[in-house]
Amino acid sequence: MQQIVIFGSTGSIGTSTLDVLRLHPDKYQIFALTGHKNLELLFQQAVEFKPRYVLIQDQLLAQVLRQRLHSLEIKTTVLSKTTDLSYLAAHPEVDIVMSAIVGSAGLIPTYQAAIHGKRILLANKESMVAAGKLITDAVAANNASLIPVDSEHSAIFQALPFGYSNLNDAGVNKIILTASGGPFLNTSYAELQQVTAAQAIKHPNWSMGQKISVDSSTLMNKGLEVIEAFWLFNASIEQIDVVIHPQSIIHSMVEYIDSSIIAQLGTPDMKTPIAYALAAPQRIASGSPKLNFAQLKALTFDTPDYKRFPCLKIALDGLKYGGSACAIINAANETAVAKYLANQHGFYDIPALINRALDKFASSSANSIDEIVALDLAVKDYCKNH
Repeated sequence: MQQIVIFGSTGSIGTSTLDVLRLHPDKYQIFALTGHKNLELLFQQAVEFKPRYVLIQDQLLAQVLRQRLHSLEIKTTVLSKTTDLSYLAAHPEVDIVMSAIVGSAGLIPTYQAAIHGKRILLANKESMVAAGKLITDAVAANNASLIPVDSEHSAIFQALPFGYSNLNDAGVNKIILTASGGPFLNTSYAELQQVTAAQAIKHPNWSMGQKISVDSSTLMNKGLEVIEAFWLFNASIEQIDVVIHPQSIIHSMVEYIDSSIIAQLGTPDMKTPIAYALAAPQRIASGSPKLNFAQLKALTFDTPDYKRFPCLKIALDGLKYGGSACAIINAANETAVAKYLANQHGFYDIPALINRALDKFASSSANSIDEIVALDLAVKDYCKNH
């Protein structure tokens, strides 16, 4: 029985993970669940799964949760400190860590899981964007495993030979990341000047949280995924392409040197990559609906439009710049998206603010986790006030 911690159990990835785990009570036991401040859902999850620990990042809410669980004679320990995330990630009884916290808040617990040799199911792409080299080095040095959960990276992972040493030895020519194009795929540049956050979070294919939904609407999500793929698969910049695929049926592809292309297909449901990450290289039931080819009308493809979606170009350029550029982009984007969701600025103010942050912190250098965290906080503080 493998012990699993789910960081972000009340979010969309976390709840989908629990859906998969319900199908396999003989294989996995939930050691800990963590939520941000969603008291009611975390309480329901604790009652159902009775983990050793739950964590809610608010002391008053933690006290309420503690009392409610005690009244039901549930012996789960309730934690409330941010540092407790690292404690859970490093716990010697834990085998698997689902890293599904949104944003840079997932960086330190993901890194702790790596240095303690855990099997990491990575849904927190921001940690790889900000500190990809540090995390991959820690994984290699401590015999940890890093299994992608993002549907695109899971597709690539499945299309590559399991346990390959490097892309060139595996005969890979390029990785092709697919992008749905989001809710504004066919929206004109003029119309995008006026789109609201309420429109941006209505993804046509996927059910996701607000931050990643906005990132999908700007195509920053795809830019962050390119950076993530660069580190996950030890790829060169030239080995990664992006193609628009509105139907979200082909989740990504790998092109080999013999011109063969291997693609992973499936319905747009995150339970499929979650199930694969849990069991790889084995397969377990996911509960996802099956793909019916007879009902597919068409699969279409296009090239990205960098004028309408400059965030994608910003991310690609950040990867080329190297240094701390990707960490700056990640932090600035988080704050810019938060301001957009709060109706404090417009759609194209997101890339504008990111560019200002890049200019402001161009000379910054961050080479350790502590330095990256400090830079992240500084960039966010700047972006909140500009």
